[in-house]
Amino acid sequence: MPRKVDPRQRRTLIADALMRVAADRGLEAVSLRHVAAEAGVSAGMVQHYFTTKDEMMAFALSVVRDRGQARVEAAVAALGADPQPRLLLRTLLAALLPLDDAAREDGRVALAFLSWTALHPAAAPGLRPDTARLVEFIAGLLPRPPAPPAGRAEAASDAAAGLLALVEGLGVYLLGGQYTPAQATAALDHQLDLLFA
Repeated sequence: MPRKVDPRQRRTLIADALMRVAADRGLEAVSLRHVAAEAGVSAGMVQHYFTTKDEMMAFALSVVRDRGQARVEAAVAALGADPQPRLLLRTLLAALLPLDDAAREDGRVALAFLSWTALHPAAAPGLRPDTARLVEFIAGLLPRPPAPPAGRAEAASDAAAGLLALVEGLGVYLLGGQYTPAQATAALDHQLDLLFA
């Protein structure tokens, strides 16, 4: 009797191979043939699960996103029940930074994918709502800001978006080697000190 194959597991195996190809040779080297060779499966099998390169790339991006979310959830769960908002926010944002080898590897691939989605926005429709939810969550943890300037709807959302942009920029500097983990976390702590002063 043939063994039943879990399609999600097989797609994840292919996505992992895609990420290894992307990490080793860059996204321009990603093709169905290269990914199949890296995964140790036939090109026909890759095409069975992903009819286009865009579909394969979008799925791989979702795998990277899921891994990042799992890191954040584990870090936040380690805080226990009812952590202080600043500690919760610092833990969440630090978990988004590529501070260790596993996070750096995922971060390099995620950065390449984000650059790729700038040219292929239809391939990653979930990014905008994910970012909006994260900004909303961060805004809910920040102290009540003063009234927003005239013409600005929500100061807390602006501050949250700025904080998230800072973390994204620190991540790029970490991946490029311009900052050490200590420098990046010091910059994050400084910004949190300003917001929670």
